[in-house]
Amino acid sequence: MAGISDIRPSPIAGMWYTADPNRLAKEMDEYIAAAHLPQLEGEVVGVIAPHAGYRYSGATAGYAFRTVKGAAFDVVAVIAPLHGYHPAGLLTSAHRFYSTPLGNIPVASDLVDNLARLLLDRTGVELTPVANDGEHSLEIELPFLQRALTGSFDLLPIMVRTQAPAVLEALGKALAEVLKPHKALLVASTDLSHFYPEMVARRLDAGMLEAIEIFEPDMVLEAESTGKGYACGAPAVAAAMWAGRELGAKRVQVLHHSTSGDETGDRSQVVGYGAAVMLKDA
Repeated sequence: MAGISDIRPSPIAGMWYTADPNRLAKEMDEYIAAAHLPQLEGEVVGVIAPHAGYRYSGATAGYAFRTVKGAAFDVVAVIAPLHGYHPAGLLTSAHRFYSTPLGNIPVASDLVDNLARLLLDRTGVELTPVANDGEHSLEIELPFLQRALTGSFDLLPIMVRTQAPAVLEALGKALAEVLKPHKALLVASTDLSHFYPEMVARRLDAGMLEAIEIFEPDMVLEAESTGKGYACGAPAVAAAMWAGRELGAKRVQVLHHSTSGDETGDRSQVVGYGAAVMLKDA
């Protein structure tokens, strides 16, 4: 696409997280090191992680990325919500690299193209490339990946606006087909309840985390639509679950839950955060 920079500059470094690379690396390492995981049975296929500013959700995100500390992957697919308006239901990046203070991450353009073809053939839905987006929910996962993983990786970025279950299932299955030839990791980006009193938030968060742990994508979408639970990235989580099941995942294990009140002390209106991992038999 003519006139578009190869590199997507970060619109949130220095606001949502520090722009200082040394400080950022230290913070990522500390969040990951502080996470004390339960026993995990199986091999990691994907993780579910929050996407608020690190001050608020970094401690919980550390649990998700601790599960892949020291691992190496050829490609990481990050499936995240698009919070702003766009007429397209499924989006990706028009850039060739994502930039963070820790360096540039190449976009797996060939896999993006393959995924776009599969989606168009099977659903008639386009995977629309966008340039200079301001979306935080995808980018916020990248510094964690840069510090947790060993070696370099390519990024398959997907931003989701549609809530249509059939399209989300098709996305998940097409994504799995594209990733199967590679050593790949799925990352689903979501926060949980938004701006409820602490007791209400914990009830809503428990309802969504229960649906996630049951490992039924339809139940995640149902929890959101019926008000049993809330997650701004529920469609992204459901699509990642469909992909994970196709890639052999057998179970989801919830690892941690917190709210913004745990960091700020303000329990009157909180945002909920959860971390989970998709596992397949070793």
